[in-house]
Amino acid sequence: MARIAVLGGDGVGPEVVREAAKILATAGARFGIPLEFEEGVVGGAAIDKHGTPLPQETRQLCSVCDAILFGAVGGPKWDSLPVDRRPERGLLLLRKELGLYANLRPVKLFAPLVDTSPLKREIIEEVDLMVLRELTGGLYFGEPKGIVPVENGKGKRGVDTLIYTTHEIERIARIGFQIAAQRRKRLTSVDKVNVLASSQLWRQVVIEAAKEFPDIELDHMLVDNCAMQLIRDPRRFDVVLTENTFGDILSDEAAMLVGSIGMLPSASLGDGPGLYEPIHGSAPDIAGQDKANPLATILSVAMLLRHSLHHESAAAAIEAAVSQVLERGYRTPDIWQPGPTVLVGTAQMGELVVESVVKG
Repeated sequence: MARIAVLGGDGVGPEVVREAAKILATAGARFGIPLEFEEGVVGGAAIDKHGTPLPQETRQLCSVCDAILFGAVGGPKWDSLPVDRRPERGLLLLRKELGLYANLRPVKLFAPLVDTSPLKREIIEEVDLMVLRELTGGLYFGEPKGIVPVENGKGKRGVDTLIYTTHEIERIARIGFQIAAQRRKRLTSVDKVNVLASSQLWRQVVIEAAKEFPDIELDHMLVDNCAMQLIRDPRRFDVVLTENTFGDILSDEAAMLVGSIGMLPSASLGDGPGLYEPIHGSAPDIAGQDKANPLATILSVAMLLRHSLHHESAAAAIEAAVSQVLERGYRTPDIWQPGPTVLVGTAQMGELVVESVVKG
């Protein structure tokens, strides 16, 4: 019996997770995968209930489960809280405590959505790349961190520390090379070596790690150039290896290659149970309105089956079901265009994918 922790979080998080959990249960029934679901609270919902973004009960649940299905956290309701008490801190702490240092963000265009992207068809057709983001180091976790008074008492100073160690870079680089070996054998390492000392170490360590993988073509790219090339020529990329902050920004930019951030899933892997979530935020402006696109979360469930439960057939069935529903012309508001398409809400999109998984 695989135990799945279900953390809906805030905003549209519970809505999209609800649909994804249905698809996971449906795939489990079809392929004979015994599953047990247990819900927990995190983020703003946990602050309201327990006064902390990551309660002990949620910590305990996640430490003993086989995988975590996660929605989104945050919203304007909690924006005035100190940084270390805001909803997003719950997710950061969870990643850190579980040792989830490798964030896989596949960017693959579904053919029916080729005209949904603001980019030209000839640029984005057949885009298929993987952003591999280091997840537990860098600016988000470095110390010292905080807002402190300046020495003369006139104003304050905001401090964030960018730190990477050889070990942190080595382990994420090796995963990048291993992923590239299973794909098209190309890895682009992204840094800011012309300015940052941490990037100088990053490049040195990646070059050294590459010696273990002579069949992989390695190139290096400054982050600002990478941001441009993702839009100019995205098909040049296979695996994009980045540190934490760069990966956060670049993968959101890459959402435009596939039409909407509502289409991008992710998997966070490492020492503990894998955590699976859409890369979009909590979108509080549309929460509770049945408008959110659940497909990124549903595709995250496919990654959960593939990486944590090791059921490739079930994962492929979900991905095929999403493709079939899109080919039939069903669209949520973020990917809808005038023409021969049918506008549906969060729940209906989920039901359509369920039906497709059942039919096979």
